[in-house]
Amino acid sequence: MKKKNSILKGRKLNILPTLLICNILIFYTCCNIGRHNNNSISLVKANDTVLNYSRYSTKIYGAEPNPTGEPIGGGLGYSKIITSYTYLVRTKEELLSTLKKAKSRDIIYITDTSRINLSGCPVIKIPEGVTLASGRGKDNSEGALLFSNELKTFPMFETGGEYVHVTGLRFSGPDTTRRTEQMKELYKEGKYYSIPNSRGIQSSYSHSEIDNCEFWGWSDAAIYLILNKKLIKCDSNYVHNNYFHHCQREGLGYGVCLDNAQALIEANIFDCCRHGIAGTGRTNTSYEARFNLVLEHFNSHAFDMHGGADRKDSTNIAGNTIRIHHNTFKLINQSDVVIRGIPVIGAEIYNNYFYNKDSTKSVLQINAHGNFKMYNNKFGVK
Repeated sequence: MKKKNSILKGRKLNILPTLLICNILIFYTCCNIGRHNNNSISLVKANDTVLNYSRYSTKIYGAEPNPTGEPIGGGLGYSKIITSYTYLVRTKEELLSTLKKAKSRDIIYITDTSRINLSGCPVIKIPEGVTLASGRGKDNSEGALLFSNELKTFPMFETGGEYVHVTGLRFSGPDTTRRTEQMKELYKEGKYYSIPNSRGIQSSYSHSEIDNCEFWGWSDAAIYLILNKKLIKCDSNYVHNNYFHHCQREGLGYGVCLDNAQALIEANIFDCCRHGIAGTGRTNTSYEARFNLVLEHFNSHAFDMHGGADRKDSTNIAGNTIRIHHNTFKLINQSDVVIRGIPVIGAEIYNNYFYNKDSTKSVLQINAHGNFKMYNNKFGVK
């Protein structure tokens, strides 16, 4: 059903105390898309403007200051809820038919109370420039639920071009479990992939934005950003203010995974994952992670970048650029950050708050060493 008038109004809450505003220096800069240099990554928002925290106060640690102005993890208090739309849909049939006819700049809004079972559906494409939305956080709404009970859901959604925006929805996958012993035994037998995997959203295009969503139950990855071999780049992606949990299959289990792709990953909550953020470590894999909250229920380290030893490609390369700053890690019994080789440009880990007291166990570079800086972090439970 096509609509032209808004029936939704988001609520905007000012969650920054005046004292923190006085201590925080924020300035805006316009970035050239995809540009890299030795000092920074160009990881920009959908409107090509990025909050630059490179000069953020060195006396502030962890995610709590959160100068984004939006609640970490999204939900209640999130101010950027969609308030107008092109199409309003309620059912699976309406959703699938509308996606087939939607054009760039169209907004498809799924009613907040909808629960849509997409089990058994072929991969669903979101066309270039289209926004898929619901109202997570509006008047205590959880937002529409899109789910699959089929283990082989790989992926549920796929972007069909640049500037796809997904916001305010819940995505439930088919498997919330770790399967630790089972997967280890299957790996020994060379049958690891005999149990199908699942992904929530996969994108091979630049300028994807995914915000204010909740993801759980994706055995491979909730969000997978991967460069299509036919394309030049998959960069300037923005993943922010989401809640990722129970993506934790032994050997996989990622909140956000990148493969020859680049993203800014900001103000999310991660819990009950194997890795909250992971990268294959191929040459063009880069991410900046800031103002994220990592809770304590992980079955491996929280933030990761694979190296050549993992890929067995006779290199030590662990991605291009990694910047991890102003995050709070509540893990105690696991490492927090592991870089498994040498980044092409470099890795910087700074101004984070680690509950783990032992810095030598909390942040690691393994297999090969170089292009790695760790400084100005705090360790130990508050």
